[in-house]
Amino acid sequence: MSKISKFFKGGGSAASKGRRGPSPQEALARLRETEEMLSKKQEYLETRIERELAAARHHGTKNKRAALQALKRKKRYEKQLSQIDGTLSTIEFQREALENSHTNTEVLKNMGYAAQAMKKVHENMDLNKIDDLMQDITEQQDVAQEISDAISNRAGFGDEFDEDELMAELEELEQEELNKGMRNVRLPSVPSTSLPSHPGKLPACHFTFLVIKQCSSTRKRAEDEDEMKKLAAWAS
Repeated sequence: MSKISKFFKGGGSAASKGRRGPSPQEALARLRETEEMLSKKQEYLETRIERELAAARHHGTKNKRAALQALKRKKRYEKQLSQIDGTLSTIEFQREALENSHTNTEVLKNMGYAAQAMKKVHENMDLNKIDDLMQDITEQQDVAQEISDAISNRAGFGDEFDEDELMAELEELEQEELNKGMRNVRLPSVPSTSLPSHPGKLPACHFTFLVIKQCSSTRKRAEDEDEMKKLAAWAS
């Protein structure tokens, strides 16, 4: 068993046993501090690597011993840099896992609060009372619909009058109007002078006058008959 395993198995010092574990926020803050420290260490090592590489180039074959020493130091710095890269990856993974765990814990805690609130709201509710309430609401909606239907129906005012009687009265009024119109029409007068049986015995001028007068009377009569037909058609 390694020393690290023994240390964690033994629980560390006595003071650490009685102390409560860190909160997620404290652990996350420590991890971020460690990441920041290792990032600065990376920058330092990268600078030293560039410096040792420049020294090895400067000495070259003229001073092999100094050049080789510079390359050895560069190798050590590169090894440390690689270790830091691995450590940062591990810390980043641990930090993300801790953040997710903390988020899940908060989510579950809030869901627990919500469940308790729902339980508190529902503890005074009776399902039988809810069913009765919904039934009452349905009945009242039906009553309201019946009232709306009754109000929207056409009122029966004036339905006591017989439609046939009203139509007969209307026809009488139309007949009265037709009779008034016929009384106002002036019928053509019968000509006072009859046409001679032998028109050849009359003077030509007298015969022509009688024919014109008779034609005018006939045309007037035809116009009056047309007017009567129009009035009869309008009355029907």
